[in-house]
Amino acid sequence: MPERYDVITMGRIGVDLYPLQTGLPLARVESFGKFLGGSPSNVAVAAARLGRRTAVVTRTGRDAFGEYLHHQLREFGVDDRWVTPVDAYPTPVTFCEIFPPDDFPLYFYRQPKAPDLEIHASELDLAAVRTARVFWMTGTGLCAEPSRTATLAALRARDRCGTTVFDLDWRPMFWNIQEDHPEARYREALALATVAVGNLDECEIATGEREPHAAARALIGAGVELAVVKQGPGGVLAVHRDGTVAEVPPLPVEVVNGLGAGDAFGGALCHGLLAGWEITRVMRYANAAGAIVASRLACSSAMPFPYEVEAALTEGAVTSRPTGATPRPSPKPPRDAADAPWSAAADG
Repeated sequence: MPERYDVITMGRIGVDLYPLQTGLPLARVESFGKFLGGSPSNVAVAAARLGRRTAVVTRTGRDAFGEYLHHQLREFGVDDRWVTPVDAYPTPVTFCEIFPPDDFPLYFYRQPKAPDLEIHASELDLAAVRTARVFWMTGTGLCAEPSRTATLAALRARDRCGTTVFDLDWRPMFWNIQEDHPEARYREALALATVAVGNLDECEIATGEREPHAAARALIGAGVELAVVKQGPGGVLAVHRDGTVAEVPPLPVEVVNGLGAGDAFGGALCHGLLAGWEITRVMRYANAAGAIVASRLACSSAMPFPYEVEAALTEGAVTSRPTGATPRPSPKPPRDAADAPWSAAADG
């Protein structure tokens, strides 16, 4: 019997084309770096960097950018067997502008439709999804068919076994809000998940609550066992159904690019939960991983190794990279400018 995965993520993938000059609008940027992007794909990379066996379920275009993403996933140690091509649509690209410390506008090119929204339930390896120790899905996966049905099918196959994480991942530009009723879709997924992770905007979409403790209680009321509420400069709040509460302040960091910090947080969250750590330790570790990525230019290639996270925790801050170290470019946006760099609440 094949070895089961520590983490399987499902959803968005694409190419991030990020400026190599900061503090400039795109119209004035002269050079870009090319990186693997897409929040669930980057969460898989982050968990792999921490030593976990990971895979991602997603789709690309049948094009050169799709080939590039396969190469990058393999290079980062992420199994790409469930990354399949779609003939009809190109691999999406995303641009950003970088204005530290808290302004990182994102420009998504996912038209006429992103291939990662063409995941079909009939093509899923539900046995692998069911047996993974952690399954991670996102709100974006619920925004359109057939991805919505496939994502819910994966959640039902899990039947709340192991750790099933719903990254609330609210991207209003991907939704037809009048027709698709995101609040109802979120409620349906929350009832099938065991962990919910989101910032204040995302919690409000999912529950109608914005105050952190009220939002956490509402998420637990919707069905999850653990609610993780990211508050940017306010740190992170985690509340478990058993009454355990952890409130962890942010780790000091000089922000280079807050995009991707949330993906590092997510990968580290998976790692800590798999290790069986108590909740405060998990949140501190995830905060440190996110802060490290916020101190770097990149996202996927910036994901930290365990020794880097431990060093940041020991020092109580993220310090400058060693002289001569290559800067890493970043792919992924803070869901909200006020909610990213300081406590790893950015998207990835």
